[in-house]
Amino acid sequence: QVQLVESGGGLVQPGGSLRLACVASGSVFGINSMRWYRQAPGEQRELVAIITRGGITNYYVDSVKGRFTISRDNAKRTGYLQMNSLKPEDTAVYYCNADVATSSNPLVATQYWGQGTQVTVSS
Repeated sequence: QVQLVESGGGLVQPGGSLRLACVASGSVFGINSMRWYRQAPGEQRELVAIITRGGITNYYVDSVKGRFTISRDNAKRTGYLQMNSLKPEDTAVYYCNADVATSSNPLVATQYWGQGTQVTVSS
């Protein structure tokens, strides 16, 4: 019914930038809040950022404040994570997560996950 697909990951040097995108497809009626998580090898999944449907209330984990920016384009059914001043400790698989209502049941929102995109920060 619904798929979330991340893109934009890759290899970048410390201090560089990447922009991740998360596109929702399928029988999407509406998307409420969207979130980015990340998971490094051997580590638990960490919540990185949250954006509400209207983009009014955002959240960032302390380690990325001032460097990362979450945004969204509802017309394109897409969420973004702009990552600047990247550090080696940002290396992880980044996952998109969102609360989505489907056309077949627009009164209920269900949480969906993307497959993840690898971000590697290394010199």
